[in-house]
Amino acid sequence: MTLDFDTLLGGRVLHGQRNSGHRSGIEPVLLAAAIAARGGERVLEAGTGSGAGLLCLAARVAGITGVGVEQDAELVELARTNVMQNRFGGLEITQADIAIFTDALPFDHAMANPPWYPSRATPSPDAARAVARHAKDGLLAVWAKALGRRLRHRGTITFIIHASALSECLAAFTAAHCGSHAILPLWPRAGRPAKLVLVQAVRDGRGPSRMLPGLTLHAEGLHYTAEAEAVLRAGAALDWG
Repeated sequence: MTLDFDTLLGGRVLHGQRNSGHRSGIEPVLLAAAIAARGGERVLEAGTGSGAGLLCLAARVAGITGVGVEQDAELVELARTNVMQNRFGGLEITQADIAIFTDALPFDHAMANPPWYPSRATPSPDAARAVARHAKDGLLAVWAKALGRRLRHRGTITFIIHASALSECLAAFTAAHCGSHAILPLWPRAGRPAKLVLVQAVRDGRGPSRMLPGLTLHAEGLHYTAEAEAVLRAGAALDWG
């Protein structure tokens, strides 16, 4: 496996990934910014890939314990290399299917950036990219159930998904006994429909659903807005109100 190394969070995280095939975008950085973790808390990530999400969270919140679960053996090796390179001693990468992953202790937070292309869509000719992007039917429900049952009471579960999967995600969270849904749209530009949304729920939550103002990513040209820069470069947390 040939790697390219770049940085995340304005240089605070060294991040290696494959130099071809599927490559991480800004989604894991935004996902990490959505987790209101505190030092000493435990975080579980499904489909951790290269570990970018957990790395960014550990860089922002000192003292967390994070477990990333990934099925792809090559990606497990890559994520472990990234953890070692960044010297984040509290992070662990496990090769497993999240549906059957077990751990003795409950988690305070769970997160995932699931594949979101429907199974009927034309798959990428690159096998790794196809796996990362194309979801099997019912995958959100499987992941939500697997993560939800490993949360402590009032723990949070957070997904970053394509907007077209929102209703499926909300139903999956509800079935996993995770309520009090909050939706944070990620607007590509002011006045444009959101393609991505962050969805968060609370284990055993019974509150009403909330739609938040969201985050506008781009200003003029290719420049990020100041608010997006604060999250993507400076490591600011997203506000769930």
